[in-house]
Amino acid sequence: MKPILLIFTALLLASLAALQAEAPNPGQYSAEKFEVKATRGNKAAMRDGVKLSVDVAQPQAEGHFPAILVITPYSNNPGFQKRASWFAKRGYVVAVADSRGRFDSEGTWDPFDPKHKTDGYDLVEWLAKQPWCDGKVGMMGLSYMGWTQWWTATQAPPSLKAIVPEVAPPDQFYNLPYQNGVLQGVMLDWAGAMAGRVGQIIGPGPYGGFASSERRLSDYMQLPYLKLNEIRGALDSPWFEKWIRGNTASDPYWRGIAYQTPQSYAKVAVPSLAVSGWFDGDANGSPMNYLAMKKYGATPDARRPRLVIGPWPHIFNQNRKVGAFDYGADAVINWDGYVCRWFDHWLKGIDNGVMNDAPVHVFVMGRNKWSAEQDWPLPQTRWTKYYLHSKGHANTTSGDGVLSTTPPASGDDTSDSYVYDPAKPTLSDFTSGHIEDGAVDTRKSASGPDVLVYTTPPLDEEVEVTGPITAKLYAATSARDTDWMVRLIDVQPDGFSAMLCEGLMRARHRDPDHAGAFNPDKLSLIEPNQVYEYTIEFWRATANAFAKGHRIRVEISSSYFPLYLRNLNTGADNIGLETTSVIATQKSDAQRRAGIAHRAAGDSAHQPLNQR
Repeated sequence: MKPILLIFTALLLASLAALQAEAPNPGQYSAEKFEVKATRGNKAAMRDGVKLSVDVAQPQAEGHFPAILVITPYSNNPGFQKRASWFAKRGYVVAVADSRGRFDSEGTWDPFDPKHKTDGYDLVEWLAKQPWCDGKVGMMGLSYMGWTQWWTATQAPPSLKAIVPEVAPPDQFYNLPYQNGVLQGVMLDWAGAMAGRVGQIIGPGPYGGFASSERRLSDYMQLPYLKLNEIRGALDSPWFEKWIRGNTASDPYWRGIAYQTPQSYAKVAVPSLAVSGWFDGDANGSPMNYLAMKKYGATPDARRPRLVIGPWPHIFNQNRKVGAFDYGADAVINWDGYVCRWFDHWLKGIDNGVMNDAPVHVFVMGRNKWSAEQDWPLPQTRWTKYYLHSKGHANTTSGDGVLSTTPPASGDDTSDSYVYDPAKPTLSDFTSGHIEDGAVDTRKSASGPDVLVYTTPPLDEEVEVTGPITAKLYAATSARDTDWMVRLIDVQPDGFSAMLCEGLMRARHRDPDHAGAFNPDKLSLIEPNQVYEYTIEFWRATANAFAKGHRIRVEISSSYFPLYLRNLNTGADNIGLETTSVIATQKSDAQRRAGIAHRAAGDSAHQPLNQR
């Protein structure tokens, strides 16, 4: 049989009549009526005697009020007062606590110390007992502060009544610091900036921080990865070595902080309102948690989660324009109003109908409209397979790769191959080093022979793609390990190739017993030049209307640097300790067939992409 490389994605054909153009509506929420009193440096004792620093903004009035807790490693002083004051004026006490070991809090800092879980419990109950609190506590906050909410909720503090995890990451092997087993460059930037008690240098200085693209390229080419924080000048981060040495989720270090297990979800007794963006670097956390809470939540309320996904990067809901694209006036919503309405219901007991809203709101790019939906993935999904075709020369945007819903006939296609040299990785198209740049143009990165490109003809009608995506590859490598990276692209009539989302997998993390799906807990053996099945769940979903005349494209490579650190292809159990690399020849297999692996909520992989 002549070999072929196949990718199967579940795409979504949209019916315009089915679209409910409705953004999350804040409706009626508590009006501004109080002056605000603020106190700094309150000390809350944790169960081990460590005292955490808590800044409090509260209504300047007699009485008892519900509290909203934020736990942050980024200092509880700058940046939080404005939001805290906004809620305090509406009858809430907002408490912002420094994480253990950061800024004014006592203790030793480790980003993934399991004590963060019990600290959350203790802070909730400390707040509930304060004379100005009515005993009801909610939580909110973005990014790491989303982590702290889920960690706390899995401990089931009795006074916690609702959470709003904003752009919350999932467990550490599905996103940060490892994306399906591959170390993310941006997390190395974060490690440098977080090395110590207070914020470190950010820029082209000795720490690197969120440095220039040139500095990042230089730093991340150095080996071994174990020494990268030290190389960048960050000496006060003993936890960084644990990140690198613990390269599977079964490592005790990661098990201690993990929250995305059926057992942990089953302890969460509170409702959750989650938000993320299509270009959020932590985009997969919110849908994963939505699905898992529906299945495992400890109470009926917990099993009614809410999910909002907009056209935003990690710092969400700030601008209608992200990168090269303007998503229109509907792209920015009254988010804090919606959050206030949520807390009004769960903390103040106001019957405001918020739980009658659609449980899912997604923003469909291209059409630039919100869609109110009853579930995720969308119930009206039509799962669709797309196949890769070529005559053996799909390399670069000028190659002969074709993407089609038509399965290849026997003998019609020839295998594709490319060479991946870790010393010359495919360079990513993000000037910032991560996906906060939005739908970047991939024409430059796809112009080299180390990228396979498959494109449909111009579309005769609009095709909407909304939901998760799965790529299934049958491929071989000449090395003992390598990475597979697959990107979904919207090609504009002028040639601009807008990257929407992607999937990736380290070969040794494939699970041979489950159709080659990602297994974070162990490494499997890879024999050189042997074909394996790889089921790659895209870590980011999307909602995009490919307009008439546009083309749908899939790109495949084995690196996308420095967005992801390079696989050195040596086959070592831990490449973080390696100082050498191996050049790999990657080759597709014969005309193999595979379907889309649907994953239940709470499983280790995402579900595939929807078509309406």
